Amino acid sequence: MVSADFAKRPVKKLVLFDVDGTLSPARQRASPEIIQLLRNLRKQVAIGFVGGSDLVKISEQLSVGNINVLEEFDFGFAENGLTAYRLGKPLESQSFIKMVGEKGYQELVNFILHYIADLNIPIKRGTFVEFRNGMINVSPIGRNATVQERIDFEAYDKEHHIRADFVENLREKFKRLNLTFSIGGQISFDVFPHGWDKTYCLRHVEKDNFEEIHFLGDKTSKGGNDHEIFSDPRTVGHTVRSPADTMRICTELFLS
Repeated sequence: MVSADFAKRPVKKLVLFDVDGTLSPARQRASPEIIQLLRNLRKQVAIGFVGGSDLVKISEQLSVGNINVLEEFDFGFAENGLTAYRLGKPLESQSFIKMVGEKGYQELVNFILHYIADLNIPIKRGTFVEFRNGMINVSPIGRNATVQERIDFEAYDKEHHIRADFVENLREKFKRLNLTFSIGGQISFDVFPHGWDKTYCLRHVEKDNFEEIHFLGDKTSKGGNDHEIFSDPRTVGHTVRSPADTMRICTELFLS
């Protein structure tokens, strides 16, 4: 039986959403139509977001006006759930630096920065390594790139496999650290300990006993940062191509 906090929802299911490419274009704000869809959906089922970015960035994309994003969702999972909220209240968090140690972390970051310095790509901007609570995010062109530069790099990367080759080098070099390298969004990839992918968030919802847990994401193929939770036996996975696709699928499944 579903927990008392969600017993009044007509459908005793949880719907989890990736953020970039699913609820909004990468690093851009969600549309008013998506926000309204989520509000309508929440009247029927429990909803949550699970993104690789930190809560500040996710809030920038999903907040409306002065409303706290955590008030719009039943569950909020930033950094794959390593920073987690249930009904607006924080849950236990994890630390990347505690897991790999300062020495291992510095060796990893030094290698990454040397690798990027030697890359011959059309542009480089700034913030190549972003340290987060439960992971690091690595961008060959830098997270300070503009929206158009991000779009251009994504197309360039599809042809030249910059991120995929980078990840293969890191996997080989740092086997001893037991890390996962997960490509997501347009310009970067995440690095975190094994098991700290998006399936990590599922431990936070087990006690609520939902009948089903649905997950919608765009990077669901192997190597994408939605793949593990999409293919996990505890979820019903749906691949989307855009926020508009997300709206279509949710309407067909829960609102028609």
